[in-house]
Amino acid sequence: MRFARRWITGIVAVGAAVAVTAGGAPSPAAAQESRTEPLPLERLFDSTAVSDDARPGEADFDGTGQSLSAQDLRAAGWTPGRTLALDGARLTWPRSSAGRPDNVRADGQAVRLRGRGDAVSFLVTGTGAGTDVTGTGTVRYRDGGRSSYTLAAPDWRTGPLATKAVALPHINTPGGQRAEKVRLYAVTVPVERGREIASVVLPRDPGPTAELHVFAATVRSEAQGWTGTWTASTSGYAAAGPWDDQTVRLVVHTSAGGRGVRIRLANTFASAPVRIGHASVAVQGAGAAAAGPPRRLTFGGRPEAVIPAGAEAFSDPTDFAVPADTNLLVSLHLPDPVMAAPLHSRTNQTSFVSAQGSGDRTADSGGEAYTGTISTWPFLTGVDTGGGPGSVVTLGDSITDGDKSTPGGNRRWPDVLARRFQKQSAVPRYGVLNQGISANRIVTDRYPGDEVSADTGGVSAQHRLDRDVLAQTRARTVVVFEGINDVRWGTTPEQVIAGLRAIAERSRARGLRVVAATIAPCEGYPDCTPEVDARRTAVNAFIRQNGGTFDAVLDFDAVIRDPSRPQRMLPAYDSGDHLHPGDAGLQALADSVDLRLLAP
Repeated sequence: MRFARRWITGIVAVGAAVAVTAGGAPSPAAAQESRTEPLPLERLFDSTAVSDDARPGEADFDGTGQSLSAQDLRAAGWTPGRTLALDGARLTWPRSSAGRPDNVRADGQAVRLRGRGDAVSFLVTGTGAGTDVTGTGTVRYRDGGRSSYTLAAPDWRTGPLATKAVALPHINTPGGQRAEKVRLYAVTVPVERGREIASVVLPRDPGPTAELHVFAATVRSEAQGWTGTWTASTSGYAAAGPWDDQTVRLVVHTSAGGRGVRIRLANTFASAPVRIGHASVAVQGAGAAAAGPPRRLTFGGRPEAVIPAGAEAFSDPTDFAVPADTNLLVSLHLPDPVMAAPLHSRTNQTSFVSAQGSGDRTADSGGEAYTGTISTWPFLTGVDTGGGPGSVVTLGDSITDGDKSTPGGNRRWPDVLARRFQKQSAVPRYGVLNQGISANRIVTDRYPGDEVSADTGGVSAQHRLDRDVLAQTRARTVVVFEGINDVRWGTTPEQVIAGLRAIAERSRARGLRVVAATIAPCEGYPDCTPEVDARRTAVNAFIRQNGGTFDAVLDFDAVIRDPSRPQRMLPAYDSGDHLHPGDAGLQALADSVDLRLLAP
């Protein structure tokens, strides 16, 4: 039946690699691939995933008559033809109406794509297997070259919620609607930077019991002309406010400076769209007051942004001088009721909120309207500035997050590292992006990845790698300083090491330099037993002798430990809880870094 449909659409299946005969001539399969004309993805659609709730029989996504709900998609903001910004890529949800073909089942089809970038992004899911559906495809370049890729689509019903782009609450069936979570995923695969892409060949049919469904594909372009100056990871989706027709004024601290600004807002882990009425940016004066008139921001030329569930939005480039090592005020008007939000929970910074019903205060220079305070960063995940050499990303846990540093002092070790970059000229003055999440782990999730939760320890470093590192604005190097929470909670050294290897492999495939830091000691903290220290020591031994897994190593353990008792932190560096360094310890970590090790 699949073969018949393939001929109806006029598409010839092609392989993922070129084969030659023993005599050196192209094999029949290779000749077939060379004759295949790439087509736009929508012309290849051969499967219908979406049905109207009133007419579920119009779609059969998985071969058993089950399908996605058009009403659920609309409620999430995923309307036909909607462009969705997902992990730095712009993917367009199919324009098809409910009951019409809206995806292709991968079987070697050649898809027309154009552009240069660091990755190809696919909007996918799998059916039938109950686990990841995986296959190998080919990227074709305009110069005639090729590279292969592996695409893994998690199952639409059982895949991890931690990495989903969106989850929908129902399945439409021939017998009616059933309450069950279904998932769609944005998955990126590496390409060769600098080479112009002409097309991609999808993986072959994975077999009789499984299908890999592709809804959209695009080249993820690099953000040329920008440097990330500040970021925060979304650590969970938590109760917030409640806010209703109010403005939040968020205090963030820049690393690099430049001319021009744009912000990134994210609706990660959400199930419904959020509306941002207006947004502005200013240099902080005193408290909630701006040092000068706030600069209004726009989104696609409009003052407001409606961000679909799971998606993000970048503001338009705006002429604004961003000083290095300076606090900014980013103000967001929330015109509609907000009861929960994607946020970063441990900011170590006081931000501000206007009174309920006070309306749009984003243009206020003064701080009088901001009568309340908050200690989280909702929705805002990045600030970029014009020019510059790119950024170093620090991927970590509470020590990187700055837990136990002086509140409002911007004395986290990435802050100190950023100041060191700005005060020298031996290497480029990179921005430093802090992607630390308190309580985060390498191997296991703390936040489950869906719905409102009081746990804001984030999804695992592996699950957030694409969003928090690989998709960051002109990321050049990643520093991985994480693992203490894994070994404290019983994860084996072998599991942590495997996670570190996976992070390094995925990052290097995208052209990033990978630097690992050894895990700091924690004797004296209630759960830091000798068994925990043995696991920590085993992981550190691997990091130091990693056999080329990493491009460089920072021995933070050696910097901060007590020489007379190496399983504990030097008292002068201890914040007092024996797990987190204080200001002096964080300064020592940053000061120990040879900046040349971070330059690609």
